[in-house]
Amino acid sequence: MILIAIITATLAAGIGSVWLAAGLLNTGLGTRPDGVGTRHLLSLAAGALLATAFMHLLPEAFESQAGAHELFTTLLVGLVFFFLLDKAELWHHGHEHHDPVQGQHDHVHGHGHDHSHGHAHGHEHHHHHAAPQGGGWTVLTGDSVHCFGDGVLIASAFLADMRLGLVAALSVLAHEVPHHMGDLVVLRQSSASRRIALVKVSLAGAVTALGGVAGYFLVGQLHDWLPFFLAVASSSFVYVALADLIPQLQRHVSARETAFQIFWLLLGMAVVTLVSGAAHSH
Repeated sequence: MILIAIITATLAAGIGSVWLAAGLLNTGLGTRPDGVGTRHLLSLAAGALLATAFMHLLPEAFESQAGAHELFTTLLVGLVFFFLLDKAELWHHGHEHHDPVQGQHDHVHGHGHDHSHGHAHGHEHHHHHAAPQGGGWTVLTGDSVHCFGDGVLIASAFLADMRLGLVAALSVLAHEVPHHMGDLVVLRQSSASRRIALVKVSLAGAVTALGGVAGYFLVGQLHDWLPFFLAVASSSFVYVALADLIPQLQRHVSARETAFQIFWLLLGMAVVTLVSGAAHSH
């Protein structure tokens, strides 16, 4: 039963986020010259990630028999680890990040943070730096590895608690939407048609389910380590929200736009909390 729930949730998060991103792009949201739609999505995703980490994943970890000192140490080590991965990826790709064609999409994507608790797969900054002819496979490779890690994260959350799994899947979906919007922009330049680009990114998103199945068996064998897996997942969510998403919102905008960003941030937190409450009551 849990395995079926994991597969369903990972497919919904992995492929659903791609289709939602494509729908938003087709309506023009996220492609406006001022980037307002994109920033609203980033705010929503940041709120969802922070709420999931601090109100769900970490409390679940601390309710176990694991000691607070050990869990906080794991959280700290996780944050430093993702920072170092970030630096290594930036160093590797040098000055290739800024593509004037992509504009505000350059860093729309969430980093390919290591959700896989030991399956280090690095922050995939390279979604927008390659030339269109060769960028497609780079994007798809990074997406696939990233999505595999997302699947392991969702699986570990489901094994801790069904309700927690639903919340984690929702959070992954929320922060993958802006990520996939950037991917689709790149793929549409390197593919023959928009439909082919959508199929390619959807297949990468489907890898989330493979990560979910692998996570089910991996975490199931290491059940005593589950609280530490949840702490690592929390550090991943916190790092992405604070180091990647929120800094993109820290630019000088009007008071009205600032209010909108705060609204979307709080909405992301509220949605995660409401979904958790509804799943719990059900």
